[in-house]
Amino acid sequence: MKKKSVLGFTNFLSFLYSFKLHLYIKNETIKIHSRSVSKLFKFCGTNPHIEYPLVLNGAKYITIGDNFISNARLRLDAFMFEGKEPKIIIGNNVNINFDCHIGAINEIRIGDNVLIASKVFISDHSHGDTSTEHMNIAPLKRPVVSTGPIIINNNVWIGEGASILANITIGESAIVGTNAVVTKDVPPFAVVGGVPAKILKHNKK
Repeated sequence: MKKKSVLGFTNFLSFLYSFKLHLYIKNETIKIHSRSVSKLFKFCGTNPHIEYPLVLNGAKYITIGDNFISNARLRLDAFMFEGKEPKIIIGNNVNINFDCHIGAINEIRIGDNVLIASKVFISDHSHGDTSTEHMNIAPLKRPVVSTGPIIINNNVWIGEGASILANITIGESAIVGTNAVVTKDVPPFAVVGGVPAKILKHNKK
């Protein structure tokens, strides 16, 4: 019995050590990757934590603040369109979870202390509009259209699976619910949800 207990304890220590070693290697790898990627951006602040893999297009049009955290499989697209330089500007202390996609041909601004859950889609453009003329064209061949920039103010929390569409301003400290599709401006301190998103609660500052 004593022998089994010792063996069990040894196995536990072995597992614990292996897990700690795994975490150490992972963290060091992320540090190296973050330092390497941060040099590609127009500007990147201090202490970035950018996990691999990352899909990155138009890094020279993207500005990132201090203490930026992104989990694996973030996609950042900033495409030049009709001679206009796009902008993606991300503030300080922004945390983006797994499998998010942020795409701009116009401008996307994300303020300080914004928390973005997994599988969130933020895009200031689309393939064509809803006119008959555009809908008669294959989607891939439709002209890319942006109706305006996206502004996400400080302290906003965006829930999992949400979509933020073009020409939208989300006010300070607002909450966007899970799977919401935001098609209109969100006031500060409001909670929105649904498809399309509607105000569920509105706190006054």
